[in-house]
Amino acid sequence: MAANYTEAQVAIMISVYEATPTRETVDMLAKDMDKSVKSIIGKLSREGVYQKAVYTTKTGEVPMTKAEIIVSLAELLEIDSNKIIGLEKAPKQDIKYIYEIIEEKQNG
Repeated sequence: MAANYTEAQVAIMISVYEATPTRETVDMLAKDMDKSVKSIIGKLSREGVYQKAVYTTKTGEVPMTKAEIIVSLAELLEIDSNKIIGLEKAPKQDIKYIYEIIEEKQNG
C-alpha cells in the first residue's frame, strides 16, 4: 500500500499545525499539499497532534446539556440529582436560570 504522505510532508504538517493549531491551518495545509481537509485531519489525528475545536454558543460559552446542569444544580444544593431528574422536561433556559440564581445567592 502506497503512503499518502512522505516523512518530510508529515514533519512539515506537524510543525506548521503545532505552531498554529486552527482550522485555517488545516485548510491551508490541505490546499498546499493538494489533499482533502479530512485527509489532513486524519493524518494529524493519527500523529496525535490534532486538536478538535471546542464548540461554543453564540455567547462564547461551552454548552452544557440539561442533564449536566441538573447534576451541577444537585451538587450546588447538596442533594441527589436522581431526585430532580424530572427537571429535564423543563426548558433548558429555565433550568439554567434556577442554577445561576442559586449559585449567585450561595456565592453572593
